[in-house]
Amino acid sequence: MGKNTKEHILEIGANLVHRQGFNNTGISEVLREADVPKGSFYFYFPSKEAFGLELVEFHRIHFVEAMRRQLEESELPPLDRLRGMFAGLRNRLDESGYALGCPIGNLSQEMGDLNPLFAKAIARVFDAMSRYAEGVLSQAKERGDIPVIIDPRETADFIVNSWQGALVRMKASKSPEPLDQFEKFVFSIILDQY
Repeated sequence: MGKNTKEHILEIGANLVHRQGFNNTGISEVLREADVPKGSFYFYFPSKEAFGLELVEFHRIHFVEAMRRQLEESELPPLDRLRGMFAGLRNRLDESGYALGCPIGNLSQEMGDLNPLFAKAIARVFDAMSRYAEGVLSQAKERGDIPVIIDPRETADFIVNSWQGALVRMKASKSPEPLDQFEKFVFSIILDQY
């Protein structure tokens, strides 16, 4: 298999949940797709809720850490890093036909109101996204790349919130137009230097 069983189950489960939603994905389907026995699942996850919470952590590790690397470990100017990160996400959304959205955003919409443990775990992921964006915006402000009135923390929160909203509208319309609006307003209006 190449990776440990728990990681394999999470990877398969993450893909299924991203396509179908958490409540529409059964444990038996995850087990069948992962080709592991039921006992293996329950060895790592005492319940479906525990599995779901591990999925949130799986996405934090894989997606948010990739975001951190892209935003922090590059020689490009800060705003180019931020724009490049969103362009990379946009390419993946284009390839999926504007259907899947963000796995964390999807879980938030589906489970955030129903389960306080999910809400708390998801909020931590969104906070991490915002903090990495804040770091880049702080660097851009220090360089004079964005207007001095921009508050990096508030703006980072706004950008993450706007991106998630654009993804919701994108999924509903199966259109890139909300993503185009996001890019225009964030990079050509809000962050534009005068």
